[in-house]
Amino acid sequence: MILLDTNIIIELFKGNSETINLLKSIKEENFSISIITSMELYYGALNKRELNVIKKFLKNFELLPINEKISKISLDLIEKYSKSHGLEIPDALIAATAIYYDIPLLTYNRKDFKYIKELKLFDD
Repeated sequence: MILLDTNIIIELFKGNSETINLLKSIKEENFSISIITSMELYYGALNKRELNVIKKFLKNFELLPINEKISKISLDLIEKYSKSHGLEIPDALIAATAIYYDIPLLTYNRKDFKYIKELKLFDD
């Protein structure tokens, strides 16, 4: 299983052929997203129609909820990295989800996560 960051889902949603080909090239069948990614996409929807299209699109992915352990991991990450590296709450929660499930995170924004030692970033 691979956790997809919000920026990957946005590019897929836009039909970006480079992103589509990247996911096709990965020898993995299960792609998942954090519930935080769903929230970010819902928040960014321009209207109810687009929100419904996004909701339907996201049914293609396994949705990983936040639990108490993910909350604790993300709190620790915020404590360690928010001041030194500018780690933001959504990214901390997404990273904590990947750490908790022990799965790599695929993102186009590696700079937002590369300093988190416990996190495995997917290398294409």
